[in-house]
Amino acid sequence: MLIFARQKLVFLSVPKTGSTAYATALGRHAAVVVSAPPELKHAPLFRYNRFFRQMVERFVGPDVRIVAVMREPLDWLGSWYRYRSREELRGHPNSTHGMSFDSFVQSYCDPEPPDFARVGAQAKFLEPQRNGTRVTHLFRYEDQAALQRFLGNALGVTVSPEITNPSPERGLALSPGTRDRLYRTCAADFALYDSIGPDGSHDMPRPGRRNTS
Repeated sequence: MLIFARQKLVFLSVPKTGSTAYATALGRHAAVVVSAPPELKHAPLFRYNRFFRQMVERFVGPDVRIVAVMREPLDWLGSWYRYRSREELRGHPNSTHGMSFDSFVQSYCDPEPPDFARVGAQAKFLEPQRNGTRVTHLFRYEDQAALQRFLGNALGVTVSPEITNPSPERGLALSPGTRDRLYRTCAADFALYDSIGPDGSHDMPRPGRRNTS
């Protein structure tokens, strides 16, 4: 998470959306850089609301813009799958080494996913809070130009992050049945992603339980 005091802007670090690269590129311009532990570095909106919001609004001011990035849901899961297949995780409960992407996605869709598939959901990470706290600008990971243009204008700097944390290449084939199940399970994620405009506008679906049928 990055907090830019003078610009009254908070950049949430959604996992697997290039947030580490942006933190590296923009950290020197931020008033606060939350880089550890992972639970705070990648604090979802509800955790920002609970632990950071009052401090930010008191010392930075009201009307803070909250910015985040969302990745196409299937590609996002593919990134998690590839990342957890790296050699140093072999034998760990989180490892996907030797597992097909289809099996990973099937496990992710279960009501109680095993450790290797317990990666959360982007729509839940970004879910608006009852007190009105919400992401004001949401950009597609696949549209880096729009994100960098917005950040450049907001911060008055050139934004050109370098790729970090590359994952191993793995096949991402899904059977039609698994793909259909994923679309049912993650309907809120796909709907939110489809609603994102190039200016950061979006239509957050109402909160709901994941459909694991």
